[in-house]
Amino acid sequence: MPQRLSPAVPCGAILAVSFLACVATGLELSVNNHAADFTLSTEVGPAISLSCLVHNSSQAEELLWYRGDGQVGLKDGNKVNISNICISPVNESDNGVTFTCRLARDKSVQVSVILDVQFPPRLSGEETLHVEEDQDVTLTCNSKSNPQAQSTWYKDNHDLTLQQGHHELYQTSEIFRLSIRKVQKSDNGTYTCVVQSSLGKGTRDFHLTVEDKKPVFPKEAVIAAAVVVIITIFFGIVARKDKFFKVW
Repeated sequence: MPQRLSPAVPCGAILAVSFLACVATGLELSVNNHAADFTLSTEVGPAISLSCLVHNSSQAEELLWYRGDGQVGLKDGNKVNISNICISPVNESDNGVTFTCRLARDKSVQVSVILDVQFPPRLSGEETLHVEEDQDVTLTCNSKSNPQAQSTWYKDNHDLTLQQGHHELYQTSEIFRLSIRKVQKSDNGTYTCVVQSSLGKGTRDFHLTVEDKKPVFPKEAVIAAAVVVIITIFFGIVARKDKFFKVW
């Protein structure tokens, strides 16, 4: 039976084989009957079993497994001439991970495979934003997918008409962003980010409310008025100092 990876080592990827011949001994390795490095495509969920086999061996040869740069712990009885590991379940974090089987006494004899885990965009939910007129606002969708997805923005269930200098789009493999400069009352509404790949799509709504601009009191005018009031009070006291002394 294939051996499962220990909990300390993340389980997840498909393996192929890179075969390198050891000139002195003629030893070769294969993984799942593949004798060269390759990329293996799979989906999230189903377990994968990888089997590494020594060829042209006249003696017991110990095998090692690696996930990236970290060595995988193997049980006794699963190390000599043939070694199996099970990746279960395969998940999104396994995408791009390399699994390598190596000969213990000559680590240059090895076989590697890169896991290509495909999954649809994961995007949902909604958000409410309140912004004053003439302020800037940014709507951000964070979504991973493989293959990479494309994004489309809608306003009130219609294609968003982009205005130069007013709308700005930014997109990477994981971020889809819409910025609106100096929002106006006409920008009120529900904005929908739709992220879609060949495997499916996800959506997220942003309810934008543009509020009246709050009046701003000039700081300099407030300070000047306070100074005038203080000076007026001071001179008023000075002018009536005699009366104050008589009271005392």
